[in-house]
Amino acid sequence: MVDRKLKASHWVLMALVACVAVFSQPKLAEAKSTQRESKTQATAKKAKSTKVAKATPRKQASERSASKARQRKVTASRAASRSVVARASAKSSKARVASVTRAQPARLSRADNVPAFSRIAVSSPNAISRPTASLVAASGAKGASFGQLYGLHQTQDPLELKSSVALVMDQDTNEVMLSKNPEAVLPIASLTKLMTAVVVIEAHLPLDDAITITSDDVDTEKNSSSRLAVGSTLSRGELLHLALMSSENRAAHALGRTYPGGLGAFVSAMNAKARLLGMHDTRYVDPTGLNSGNQATARDLATLVKAAYQQPLIRELSISPEHAVRLGNRQLQFRNTNSLVRSPSWDIGLQKTGYIVEAGRCLVMQASMAGRKFIMVFLDSAGKYSRQADAERVRRWLENAAQKGALTTHASTKVTS
Repeated sequence: MVDRKLKASHWVLMALVACVAVFSQPKLAEAKSTQRESKTQATAKKAKSTKVAKATPRKQASERSASKARQRKVTASRAASRSVVARASAKSSKARVASVTRAQPARLSRADNVPAFSRIAVSSPNAISRPTASLVAASGAKGASFGQLYGLHQTQDPLELKSSVALVMDQDTNEVMLSKNPEAVLPIASLTKLMTAVVVIEAHLPLDDAITITSDDVDTEKNSSSRLAVGSTLSRGELLHLALMSSENRAAHALGRTYPGGLGAFVSAMNAKARLLGMHDTRYVDPTGLNSGNQATARDLATLVKAAYQQPLIRELSISPEHAVRLGNRQLQFRNTNSLVRSPSWDIGLQKTGYIVEAGRCLVMQASMAGRKFIMVFLDSAGKYSRQADAERVRRWLENAAQKGALTTHASTKVTS
């Protein structure tokens, strides 16, 4: 009986063990499978990490190599560019040096050693083009004349003139005794007023007409001062006198403003007269010369002086040493801007001075020297009194030549047709 119970218990236990084995076997298999997968993933991850670790230095080395190659390429490109620029700059520098060498003559002897009969002609080929707006801006910014910006003052001459442009011509024969950059187109400042006077006189306008200075005559170009207050009334003749003798800007502007047709018609008449005289490199934009757009060459100005000299009134008014005008209860005394008209050493038949920064100091004259009549033009002089000093140098040179009998009449060099 006991044996039977033990056997039954044994079989029940075996059954339970079998059941447990049956149910636990899939889980164990699953666990083992999971464990194998984990090991596989870990192995793969480790392999991948090892691969990446091994690949990264190679990739980084490759990238560094490519970067260095690109850098070498950029450096080579920049070096080539600098080389091209350097060659171009060197070529340009050589061209400029050659140009300056051609433009500047060898240093000439001093005035005392120059044969009196030698006609002087020196010029720079860089001075022929007309000034541009950018040059006007540069002149204003630097306080330098166009001639200085052009480098015309580097042109040397045996008389050591301080003017970068000069021309001395026999009035009767047109023989050129001295020329220095005569084709340079430069601002002419108040030399403009000579043409203003020519146009006014040739229009045959009544000189006793009363003209009142208005706000339109006030200088807004250079903001220059004037002793003629707005509201002042003078005759046309008196305004013409002040414009020529003391270079009064409001007087010159009023003359142009009261011209038939107005200021525009007056400026057109100035340019038309210039063309008629053969002044092909001359342009006027106002009757005063305050605007640097009033431009001409020394040759053209010599032509203008010769034409203006034909008007007796211009001769008389331009060389007047001083003149007084009455404005209401006041009397104002004006003096000539050219001190040479008061010198006993000079016999001047016509003169006009001019100055603005862009033009430098300017002077034109007709004067008798050494038994002949000469027209003298000096432009872009560097100092306040240097234009008169240049005229003195020329006078002494011509008179010394005459004393030595060397100042004889040569074949004429025509300046105008």
